[in-house]
Amino acid sequence: MTVSMTIVMILIGIFTGIVIGLTGASGVMVVVPLVSMFLDFSIHESIGTSLMVDIIAPLAISYTYYKHGNVDIKSGIWIAIGSVLGAQLGATFATGMPEVGLGGAFGVFLVIMGVVIWKRGLNHASTAKSRKKVVKFETQTQKIWVALILGFAVGLMTGILGAGGGGVVLLILIFVLNFALHIAIGTSSIIIAITACSGTIGYALHGNIRPLAGLILGFSAAGSGMVSARFANRANEQILAKAVGIIFIILGIIMSWIQFVGAID
Repeated sequence: MTVSMTIVMILIGIFTGIVIGLTGASGVMVVVPLVSMFLDFSIHESIGTSLMVDIIAPLAISYTYYKHGNVDIKSGIWIAIGSVLGAQLGATFATGMPEVGLGGAFGVFLVIMGVVIWKRGLNHASTAKSRKKVVKFETQTQKIWVALILGFAVGLMTGILGAGGGGVVLLILIFVLNFALHIAIGTSSIIIAITACSGTIGYALHGNIRPLAGLILGFSAAGSGMVSARFANRANEQILAKAVGIIFIILGIIMSWIQFVGAID
């Protein structure tokens, strides 16, 4: 590994950490397109390495949210358990998927997710006190089973797309479990780390991870992510929702464009 490659990885890691710290989403949205473009990783290596980053950085970032009282792992643990199982199955499917299909699918997903979060930020009635629950559970057991099933689906997406599940977990925590955005982001960060650990194992078994690159990217992202998380914890929820939505939309468009150009070339 050359010095120039190391510097590029550190810069990518810093930018990744900023995005994760503000959004609570997976680093794949940054790591995959950037390492594919600047470091010539294959899409499968990019996804596998990004999952390794999603173990290191979110753990540090979630600690920052925890210090501000914005983590509720007790409610989110069932999603994490289901996602661990789904991630292994998803990683197996991913090895047989075409590279352009993987990148393009995730780019479209990011745009859709960004629009959903953006609309939440525009809805001034969606405060923690006034918003209505989309799903109402009659028993705690029912809530647990729904969380497990949704978590399994998140795990599948993590294994296939390398997403760490952060975006989908955010939607589940906000619209199904009725979390405030700050708590959803903090809790999502922990769930990402747990899910990504399972997905990383699956990709490692297929030889699709570059460990040294993962460490450099991961620790760089952890440092910048803790800084951006401090700002996010102080931000108004409506403003944060708009910022999160914009970031997802922009990154989704960029990733889809990169894959489109790659397909033409």
